[in-house]
Amino acid sequence: MNISLHEQIERFGKLLDEKHHDILIVSHRNPDGDAMGASLALYNFLTSMGHTVYVVVPNAYPQYISWLKSIEKTLVFDKHPEKCIEAFSKCTIVFAVDFNDLSRIREYEQHILNKDAFKILIDHHPYPAKFANITISDTSVSSASELTYLFMKQINHNKPFNKDIAECIYAGIMTDTGCFSFNSSKKQTFEIAADLLDCGIEKDTIYSRVYDNYSFDRMKLMGHCLHDKMVFIKEYKTVYMSLTQADMKKYNFRIGDSEGFANMPLSIKGVRMSVLLTEKEDIVRISFRSRGKMAVNEIAERHFEGGGHMNAAGGESKDNLVNTIAKLIDLLPLYKDQLLND
Repeated sequence: MNISLHEQIERFGKLLDEKHHDILIVSHRNPDGDAMGASLALYNFLTSMGHTVYVVVPNAYPQYISWLKSIEKTLVFDKHPEKCIEAFSKCTIVFAVDFNDLSRIREYEQHILNKDAFKILIDHHPYPAKFANITISDTSVSSASELTYLFMKQINHNKPFNKDIAECIYAGIMTDTGCFSFNSSKKQTFEIAADLLDCGIEKDTIYSRVYDNYSFDRMKLMGHCLHDKMVFIKEYKTVYMSLTQADMKKYNFRIGDSEGFANMPLSIKGVRMSVLLTEKEDIVRISFRSRGKMAVNEIAERHFEGGGHMNAAGGESKDNLVNTIAKLIDLLPLYKDQLLND
């Protein structure tokens, strides 16, 4: 007999009420505002219920969310792997947040895959892998933070959240929708935002903490990227920008400094797709953004070992930056119809 998702969550809520649990929350590499907002909302929610909770991410989170409640409790695997592995060994429940496949946490994929624990996936990306006991997946919602809100509301019998939890959720939704400018066309998203306001959050303060908190070097890097590294391929209504390791070293790059860069060229009249390529030590990270029916997740999935949403996706290349740019340009004719048809 198939059990509805609602009933599965109800049963899990009773499991949480029955006894103390050691709970692990994991998210993807290069955790963003949504990943950390959802994870920390869960952390603060579950600890308030008396459980012992660990949040583990593969690498560092961006500084613009360093103010979120309890973020200092986060364990970063590439800094303290021994502490993370110890947390893995203790947990009986695992939450996988804001990713659709364990390959996104490749540093400790096998630790989670082989772990005999009750697993819950909370994600809004397409094609979720089948590894969890409960899969909460909906591509129509704005963010993992929105799904986490809905999950916690059911567990909490629709009671209001405290301000700390509400701030985490709002920050996650706000950053993953570009301040409600994309992936946010459903009425539900704004009803949730209104409920979070009723919890006492100050939306203007949260906005300022995230978007008015960058360094002088980050602003110079943005100017360099727009002035010197932006290439407009008018024939395909596409703009790409690239950042080398030398660029990032020159401007004292910190995790999160390039947040939002990929969206900027979409402000140019007629541009349908924007791509940011960032050179790392062993890979090139690629961020895709688009307008209309240009499905950038198809490009990311088929050609760059990635995925995401129709208008916002990411991938990577194990080739060097020059060759990766050449590959991207060579692919454009394949997507000409999508790029040119409004």
